Amino acid sequence: MIRLEDVARAAGVSKSTASRALSRPDLVAAGTRERVQRLATEMGLSLNPAARALFTGRTGTIAMVVPSLTNPYFGPILAGAQRELSTAGGHSLISSAVDGDQEIELAGGLLGHADGVLLVAPRAPEDGLRELASRIPLAVIDRPVRGLPAFLADTPRGVGRLTEHLLGLGHRRIGYVGGPHGSSLDRLRVAAATRRVRTVGGRLDVVGSESPDLDTGLRLAARWPFADEVTAVVAYSSYIALGLLIGLREQGVDVPGRMSVAAVDHLAAVGGDDGSDPLLTALRVPLEELGRAAAAALAAVPHAPPGVTRIGTDLVPGRSTGPPH
Repeated sequence: MIRLEDVARAAGVSKSTASRALSRPDLVAAGTRERVQRLATEMGLSLNPAARALFTGRTGTIAMVVPSLTNPYFGPILAGAQRELSTAGGHSLISSAVDGDQEIELAGGLLGHADGVLLVAPRAPEDGLRELASRIPLAVIDRPVRGLPAFLADTPRGVGRLTEHLLGLGHRRIGYVGGPHGSSLDRLRVAAATRRVRTVGGRLDVVGSESPDLDTGLRLAARWPFADEVTAVVAYSSYIALGLLIGLREQGVDVPGRMSVAAVDHLAAVGGDDGSDPLLTALRVPLEELGRAAAAALAAVPHAPPGVTRIGTDLVPGRSTGPPH
């Protein structure tokens, strides 16, 4: 079996230099780095996670913590991150945290077991996240945190475009079904929609939801929380929107004649087999791309610098929205 010492000997460098060339290539001269990496590949050097950590100080593993493993919004993010890691032979550890305290506890407990932690939609206080980042490399998704690398799907701007679409159809009083308490991006979405509505003298009515799922939409449709003047509703998730569509039609409400319905994501969008003629007006959110970008930045050496990377969304009009009657 080829060992790191064998590669170092063949390259004419010390074991420590060979280790740095593989784990911290930015610290090694280009010629030496390329020679060591080429010989490692040619000789078939393969380090398991324990050996990699011993020789290079890196495990090749990134931990990912999400608020829920059942929320379909997070699945494509995790899948994208895992695909990005696998291209370099890396791995992921995936866990869920019930609140911000558990996020910090889980991430802190991974010191020495993972090269970094990717927190998706974290709820922990910013000070706690920055303190955690002083102990282990950290990146966040779906929440801007000063001093940390953050990756966002620009849904607030997308919600602004979605609101303009509804205003252009003639709606002036719009309802918004928000997400779980503590969602920082949802507050930005509400603010973006409110600004757009006020430009034409309209109004945005907001109600919260405990869970972004189909049952929430069905429950709201059965016990309608909005005033009669509301002629369009934007939902935090496409699953809520799908529940609204089903529930409103069960109540005999014409969609979109009496009520237009739209969503902030496309995960439950329904259309033709080729994606044409979509039923639900929604934002197409590049969740897998978001996960890949964040994982690549966290796995890079050196790690990504602080700052916000925003990835745009696309508005896809569907049959669930139309002019108010």
